[in-house]
Amino acid sequence: MPPRLNIPPVTRVVLVVLLLQSVLSAAVRYRQWSAHSEIVVEWLTLIPQLSLFYPWTFLTATLVENNIFTLAIAGLTLYHGGRYLERAWSSREFAKFLLVASLIPNTLTFLVLVSLFTVTRNESWTLMTIAGTIPVQISFLVAFSQLVPAHTVTLFRGVLSLRVPRFPLLYFGFVSALSLTPLLTSASVFLTLFGLLSSWTYLRFYKTVFPDLDSSQPTSMRGDASETFAFAEFFPGPMKPFVAAITEPIFNVLVAMRLCTPFSQADISAAQGSSFIQRTAHGGVRAEAERRRALALKVLDQRLHAATAGSSSSSSAPRNQSQPPVQPSGPTIQTQPHPNTQAAMTSQPTTVLGETNYNPDHDHSEKSDS
Repeated sequence: MPPRLNIPPVTRVVLVVLLLQSVLSAAVRYRQWSAHSEIVVEWLTLIPQLSLFYPWTFLTATLVENNIFTLAIAGLTLYHGGRYLERAWSSREFAKFLLVASLIPNTLTFLVLVSLFTVTRNESWTLMTIAGTIPVQISFLVAFSQLVPAHTVTLFRGVLSLRVPRFPLLYFGFVSALSLTPLLTSASVFLTLFGLLSSWTYLRFYKTVFPDLDSSQPTSMRGDASETFAFAEFFPGPMKPFVAAITEPIFNVLVAMRLCTPFSQADISAAQGSSFIQRTAHGGVRAEAERRRALALKVLDQRLHAATAGSSSSSSAPRNQSQPPVQPSGPTIQTQPHPNTQAAMTSQPTTVLGETNYNPDHDHSEKSDS
């Protein structure tokens, strides 16, 4: 019997919608194909001049791919990235993130194309198709940069090693190059840029971050005040001061427009204090990922206590029936890991955080500090 695919609900729905809409769009274009004109599906994809009467296309256009190459990449990205993020955040938070990563880039790209038509009077800008999972893909890379900022990906058997925060910028360059080919349109460049900015802004200032499981505080904070998730961290070291000098006045304008709220010292202290899992300058696992690991450790701790109590009672029963079972004492598994803990954690990764092929560039020794 083949193993059952364990796909979280939101990721499952998104994959099904992507497949159905892409097949439907391909069928319509194939049936109406003409060598003298380009076929568009204005009620499924977003076309500035034709889709004004179909407002749902601002959202549905994201889950439509126009060729088999981009469809395969989109499916793999949503399958692996969606499973990881949905398990790390929860289905509700993941759905909100997908909505931000889809609706905002599509809307801003729509406005840019209309503005370009207004300036140039070139009608091709308003007839350009806005579609594809490109903004979602770069948003996933931004989310991974927040969750595992110090991890590295090794390519070509160790020839090339890159930290995760470098991938959004590389992806932007890759899409910009493909936009010069028939595979992608010029709108893809704007989708990538706005996907990067909108996802980072949402994760930096708006996404809810809950306290650690061991904390008694019921409150939550928004955003990520850590220095390792600053916008300049996406760029190489020599460029960081210049990027910071540019983004600082932009941030001040957004604050003046009340689109962003600056972090107070209390927010920064709360994010780095004992109530929340701290991410040090050397990186580490984010709070929401760590709280699920803590939950797994608690469940494992209970099972180990139950097994120890059962074995103690069975061994002492023949000697003295009236003697109560010996309860284990000493530190719990959170402070003194059992040798079986590592095996349990490595044998069940998909039930906690999902799968990842990222190789950390350090041994995550800071976990014991949290």
